[in-house]
Amino acid sequence: MIFGGLSISIYNDLNHFRNLFLNPYFHLITLPIGLYLMKLSFHAAATGGRELKRKGREGDLPRLETNRLVTTGIYECTRHPMLFGLTLIPLSFSLIIGSPTFITIIAPLEMIFIIFMVLTLEEMECKRKFGKSYEEYAKKTPLFPKTKECFKKLFFD
Repeated sequence: MIFGGLSISIYNDLNHFRNLFLNPYFHLITLPIGLYLMKLSFHAAATGGRELKRKGREGDLPRLETNRLVTTGIYECTRHPMLFGLTLIPLSFSLIIGSPTFITIIAPLEMIFIIFMVLTLEEMECKRKFGKSYEEYAKKTPLFPKTKECFKKLFFD
């Protein structure tokens, strides 16, 4: 998705936004913001992954599999911290590349697609795997973080 979007964006930028896309000052602004956002997105994904690895596995399971519902730590703030972090990657990448088309059109579309996938596939899988306990957990825990404390826990702890 990202590389296909990149191709379309560069083609469009060279034809319609050439002055901005080739402007080094624009890249001096977008590059550090993109790198920082990428760092935050990977940190969020790693935070959720560590929590799942510690608390979501009981017994001998294949890598990346869980069999226990985790509702503590970062999972008190958001149901899908890893996927929330990964949702930010298209925007981070677009800022690093400095493509106006990618920043304003492609990255938001890819982010919406990722959120749609979380809402459909991931939520269905969690409901199937954990049943009523997940439904109760979902009623009191937002899909994405909402408070300053939750964002701090997700991105900086």
